Amino acid sequence: MTSSDTSPHAARYPAGALAFPHRDLLGIGQLERHEILFLLDEAEQWVALNRQRTKHSDALAGLTIINAFFENSTRTLLSFEIAGKRLGADVVNMHAAQSSVKKGETLIDTAITLNAMRADAIVIRHGSSGATGLIADKVDCPVLNAGDGQHEHPTQALLDALALRHALRERGETADDFTGLVIVICGDILHSRVARSNLLCLQALGATVRLCAPPALMPSGIEGMGAEVFHDFDAALDGADVAMMLRLQTERMNGQFIPSAREYHYLYGLTKARLEKAKSDTLVMHPGPMNRGVEIDSEVADMIDRSIITQQVEMGVAIRMACLDVLTRRARGVEGWGEVA
Repeated sequence: MTSSDTSPHAARYPAGALAFPHRDLLGIGQLERHEILFLLDEAEQWVALNRQRTKHSDALAGLTIINAFFENSTRTLLSFEIAGKRLGADVVNMHAAQSSVKKGETLIDTAITLNAMRADAIVIRHGSSGATGLIADKVDCPVLNAGDGQHEHPTQALLDALALRHALRERGETADDFTGLVIVICGDILHSRVARSNLLCLQALGATVRLCAPPALMPSGIEGMGAEVFHDFDAALDGADVAMMLRLQTERMNGQFIPSAREYHYLYGLTKARLEKAKSDTLVMHPGPMNRGVEIDSEVADMIDRSIITQQVEMGVAIRMACLDVLTRRARGVEGWGEVA
């Protein structure tokens, strides 16, 4: 279960390494539409595996994956660790609090140190935008961006797309992309790398993306990326197929961006009453962690027929398995995955 040649969708992207010619995965912005679809399709085999009693493959047996997290995380770190282990790799987690960075070591020196350990792939999460790209330039193995500053979080966008595609299929919709869908992303857009990656990913797959936030939490010039900008959440929800909520990233805020959490919830919180302003079957998403009672009410987050938040978590493991698998194929000598001319 490692070759795209066996996929029922293989005809829609180039064969072998040309389907995904990149050594690293640093952002959705680097990907073509067919490359996104390729990763989503590759993840399907791992969705199936993860739903079996025995959740193990030897695809990455003998390889070493380093998860270097300079920024705290629960979901992302855990899912990357599970992904690597289910693929049979040796997984090492490096936490910033335990690293030499705390002793004054530069990021470049850390990259050189990691490279000297001859890892087969490195997953990086860092608080500075562009840090993953800097490390990728200094190491000889594939680098996966697990979130860098306010730049991108590509695997989050991919897992969100995979979860949404599965939810639509469960409703009987067979389309592989999101052409015609209206998707609202509401919350702290300014500080959200998730919003940026999702905007790029969802648009590449054909969706119309509406961004909604208070003026102070909306990046200037975001319209240039093709988003429809709203400050009125009720108006943004009108006719929406999906509502994706984001938390307030108070740890990245310097100054007062909102009057109060209570006021924010009144204007931008997703309540059951507000959800009724959207379509009757609008899906609810949230990348987590959730601040219940602030950006989303519990009765909405836990709606069995509308919320796909737990499915997002499930798909996170599968999409990260797919990314680790695909990016290490060249080093593993998988047929058809030599250097791209």
